[in-house]
Amino acid sequence: MSQASVSTSHPQDSFQVGSRTFSSRLLVGTGKYKDLAETGAAINASGAQIITVAIRRTNIGQNRDEPNLLDVISPKDFTILPNTAGCFDADTAIRTCMLARELLDGHNLVKLEVLGDEKTLYPNVTETLKAAEVLIKDGFEVMVYTSDDPIVAKELENMGCVAIMPLGSLIGSGLGLLNRHTLSLIVENANVPVLVDAGVGTASDAAIAMELGCDGVLMNSAIAYAKDPVLMAQAMKHAVWAGREAFLAGRMPMRKMAQASSPQTGYFFQ
Repeated sequence: MSQASVSTSHPQDSFQVGSRTFSSRLLVGTGKYKDLAETGAAINASGAQIITVAIRRTNIGQNRDEPNLLDVISPKDFTILPNTAGCFDADTAIRTCMLARELLDGHNLVKLEVLGDEKTLYPNVTETLKAAEVLIKDGFEVMVYTSDDPIVAKELENMGCVAIMPLGSLIGSGLGLLNRHTLSLIVENANVPVLVDAGVGTASDAAIAMELGCDGVLMNSAIAYAKDPVLMAQAMKHAVWAGREAFLAGRMPMRKMAQASSPQTGYFFQ
């Protein structure tokens, strides 16, 4: 994506996902917290506007006798991003998105993820492509979790996905960004937002993703599994700001040899 004009006093420059515009470039999940109170506190501390929800694992009204996530994360205050976590084939992912649209009164922005196996949770690209095609034709705006393969990423964009979400490393691993080069290739070739999804472990990982030129970062485990999730959520907010501003500022060139910071000419001392 091209660098946007941004006021240096306002690090949350806006970006567009499909038909919607957002100012926060940090997206957060809702799983793995000790309770709904902690979930709400961490999400509020993060400053995130897009909140992803695993429809197959989280109650947003389909189970009337269970605590409802929407009691602490209101759709009036946040954009709820239903995701298809736990789906291992295209048909199941498609049905999950349709259920989410019904539960959320016609909401059409979804995060598609179709997994290959339970051990790695690596994306099944073939099934992802099948599901994306059906969902796009049915009017969904699809943000898609995928491998860090630039060719696959471009194919998903060409199909009509509104955001490409390559993994930094395996879901929930906290290993950080293991292949920055391929992520950079995806960013350079994309005409839709690119958001790192999966693998972030700490604030520096989020900052690096933004320094590479990614448009945003999505995370859950890095915040929910921290000793202090609310404090970590706040740290991630600042990391995304810092990384974005560093990208817009343009880093200094890397050099193999030293270069003195202070001037070496123009002064003469006896």
